[in-house]
Amino acid sequence: MRPIEFVAHNHVTLLHSGAEFFPALIAAIDGARFEVHLETYIFTLDQTGVQVRDALLRAAARGITVNVITDWLGTGHRQSVLLNRALKAGGVQHKVFNSWFRRGVTRSHRKICTVDRSVAFLGGLNINHDMVSDDGFDTPLPAPRWDFAVRVQGPLVAHIHREVQEQWQLLHGLGLRDRWELFRERRRHPHGIQHGVAEAALVVRDNLRNRRTIQRTYLKALGNARKSALLANPYFAPGRKLRDGLAAAARRGVDVTLLLGVGQFRLQDAVAHSFYPKLLKSGVKVVEYRKTQLHGKVAVIDDEWATVGSSNWDGLSLLVNQEANVVVRDQAFARSLREHIERAVQEGVHVRLEDYANIPWYERVWHGAAYWIYRIVLRAITLGRYSE
Repeated sequence: MRPIEFVAHNHVTLLHSGAEFFPALIAAIDGARFEVHLETYIFTLDQTGVQVRDALLRAAARGITVNVITDWLGTGHRQSVLLNRALKAGGVQHKVFNSWFRRGVTRSHRKICTVDRSVAFLGGLNINHDMVSDDGFDTPLPAPRWDFAVRVQGPLVAHIHREVQEQWQLLHGLGLRDRWELFRERRRHPHGIQHGVAEAALVVRDNLRNRRTIQRTYLKALGNARKSALLANPYFAPGRKLRDGLAAAARRGVDVTLLLGVGQFRLQDAVAHSFYPKLLKSGVKVVEYRKTQLHGKVAVIDDEWATVGSSNWDGLSLLVNQEANVVVRDQAFARSLREHIERAVQEGVHVRLEDYANIPWYERVWHGAAYWIYRIVLRAITLGRYSE
């Protein structure tokens, strides 16, 4: 992994939940002059998905080149077929990532859009309505899904665009020689190019050159933390190194707060609970968010370093799937994101160490069993890399 380098002079706007994200995304697509690239894990043809689909079709009808990538597992086979039929009928080019697991278990979990190579969107929001659960059960949510994306304008857009363009080329069908040339091109032009004062960087995870890039970026930020670290994530099951990084930061006096989503998957909750006692003993504050579905993958450290992206803190995101985060070094941006996380922390339920001192034995057994089931499955999928 090369050191993450930062690009200066970007304008990065934080977008909270679908109410801010989808109008901005659709407006950008409607304003496109020559090109739109969209990648998403889930594209559901609900009331929100239909609005985005129609914007893509309007762009194609104006003669704009529109390329869309969706993940087969995330979107689902039936939805993928329906979406493909509608988009192609309207002149939109559509590719499905890893249908029927032909490329193994890897998924494209990224959520990225670039328009005219001048504006980019990246974050945790899929193309689906944020008042309905995204787990396939279509359960109505009591409040909009808690999630974030960013709108980026400036030099970093070129690097984000190159990433989605290369993904499109790979899925479009490249021969072995073309793939080798693309690999060599990536080595000649890393994602980050230094332009004076650093501000933002694109951080991706793939199974070629960036296997642990996102994990190491988090570890470095935690290792450099001096005062505080606020981290929010829906699925908490990281390997030993990240858990140790959180605990080490707390032990040396950093105010570490972990805001976690709960209630969506019983096994996932139990795995997370198995880590609570050691984290709490080390001084990490754990808060469970139960107001609605927490889907944001965000963090703020020392009001200087912030990240928004698609990567969960679990073995699939950190060691298997393709992911994309933006890291921002800007105090105003960090403070804005911190305020959102702090409000959610106030609305959440604080977990106390004493809560685990007297839990029934069968709950402790369930938590431990869930962890070992998860660990065995992830070690098989990652060829032994999980828990590193």
